[in-house]
Amino acid sequence: MFVKVFKVVQIIETEHVVRKKNIALNKHAWARYPWPNKLLGWGAQSAVDGRKSNLSAYGGECTISENSKATAEWRVDLGEVLSIHRIFIQYRTDNYPWGAKNYYASRFLGFSVIVSNTTEKNDGVLCFKDKNFTLETIPNSINITCPILSRYVIFYNNRTNRPFPAGYSEYAYNELCELEVFGCPGGFYGANCSKACPDTNCYCHLETGTCQGCKPGFQGYLCKSACGLGYYGAECQQECAHCRDLTQCIHTNGSCLTGCKAGYHGETCAAPCLYGFFGPDCADRCNDTCDGCNRFNGSCDSGCNPGWQGYECQETCDKWSFGDNCSESCGHCLDVDKCSNINGTCLTGCEAGFRGELCKTQCDRGSFGYGCNETCGHCQDVNQCFLTNGTCLTGCIAGFQGDLCKTPCQRGFFGENCINRCLDNCAGCNDLTGLCEYGCLEGYTGYFCENACPYGLFGHKCTSECNDTCTGCNNVNGVCDRGCHPGWRGDYCDIACDKGFYGVDCSETCGRCRNESHCVHTNGSCLTGCDAGYEGNVCKTPCPYGLFGQDCTGECNENCTGCNNVNSVCDRGCHPGWMGDYCDIEGIPPTQPIPQIILHN
Repeated sequence: MFVKVFKVVQIIETEHVVRKKNIALNKHAWARYPWPNKLLGWGAQSAVDGRKSNLSAYGGECTISENSKATAEWRVDLGEVLSIHRIFIQYRTDNYPWGAKNYYASRFLGFSVIVSNTTEKNDGVLCFKDKNFTLETIPNSINITCPILSRYVIFYNNRTNRPFPAGYSEYAYNELCELEVFGCPGGFYGANCSKACPDTNCYCHLETGTCQGCKPGFQGYLCKSACGLGYYGAECQQECAHCRDLTQCIHTNGSCLTGCKAGYHGETCAAPCLYGFFGPDCADRCNDTCDGCNRFNGSCDSGCNPGWQGYECQETCDKWSFGDNCSESCGHCLDVDKCSNINGTCLTGCEAGFRGELCKTQCDRGSFGYGCNETCGHCQDVNQCFLTNGTCLTGCIAGFQGDLCKTPCQRGFFGENCINRCLDNCAGCNDLTGLCEYGCLEGYTGYFCENACPYGLFGHKCTSECNDTCTGCNNVNGVCDRGCHPGWRGDYCDIACDKGFYGVDCSETCGRCRNESHCVHTNGSCLTGCDAGYEGNVCKTPCPYGLFGQDCTGECNENCTGCNNVNSVCDRGCHPGWMGDYCDIEGIPPTQPIPQIILHN
């Protein structure tokens, strides 16, 4: 409450004024948008420290606000409602001459001084508002006469409504080097504030001492009467709050000496209980299981905290339920008794196939088991990996087997679920495709080792050639199992026929080669020719009838009926009239037999 509102404010530029005390000295000050670096000493308190000899930023005697702000506000708290006479302001100059050329004059223009009994300037009274000063006319320092009762003095400036008057800075600044409030301390008046106010319950005039209004808690003529029952404060206009005993409501400030009624707390018992408290002075704590209780009697009429139920919220949720009103269902907890009744957390983990604190989330695709920590195998369809144990419900992809499809095919098998057998001739096939990627057994070739070695080849990768004396060898080991070319024998046809033999399987005996020489073992031919009496490649053919001797070039005696093919003896007899071994003797009667001559080969 302001006891006196003035109509005229007098600006006094000099300090030749009525002497009063600086009642703002070292009082608590506050500033909006203070400079961030506190070490520079530009805080709000610098404007009420009584120093004003160095008016520069780095003298440490001025308060300075942040740059580039649309408003600037500063205030000092006098501590109580006091009788103010005038207000003195010294603005920043940076120790340069004051005037239109001083940069800081543009920042000072447009300022206001407000007095208030609260910290809000809108609740106060305007002592002064600059509307007429220019860069050339604004004084520094300045005295503002403002006879009034007040607690807070507020300095304010703004740059909010463009366009600004000529000379105004673009932004608002608070750069007070000193603000002094002259008046008398509480209970005193006079030129030197040396006289005690005659009426102790009054705010007295700082010059005459007459009662200007009542202090809080008093009313009536010369403020001699305390507030009536149930009222307190300035002009006794404030109603006592929820005191336990209204007779114990202090008439000056509304304090309840014997405490508060149920549901309220605080010095004046005006504040409802905070959440979680109830009863007289809000001294009792609500049941922890209540969602805030009735502030008067503590009943849980706002419901229960999550996890609790019942009239007084003393019962935990039923098994498998949790949360607000026990309305939510527990997830797939490993132990149903370990589902938190409050938030549903599965305290001992999840069943296989689920994850998360609530165990309501199925394992991601490709994982299974407890905590979803296992990786699915090579399922034919990964979506068909059973969440709990990883079984592949639709079988395995090619190359794997087992319930989990994690076991590679055994050697010799391939394909889906490893049900296909590799071809017998594989050294080992690919478990996916069946290709013989480890090679073929000896004697076979092809991607699947399905082909025996081509004719004439055998062994590893069919790179070995059959012996050229074979008529065809075994594709595996090269044995000449189809026989040998004439003149050779043995498993690999690498042994020539023994002397005196030739031909297929060496089954032929050599003929009558000249001088008992050996025949060629392959075809039986006699390279040196035949013995006398024989002809042909193999010398097994006796000379034709009528011929004999070497190369069958000799002719039998014409008197022979046939001669020996070797020595031309007429061993078949002579024509009539001839006789002798060669039928070269005449005179033998034809009736006498010719002696037989037997020659042995």
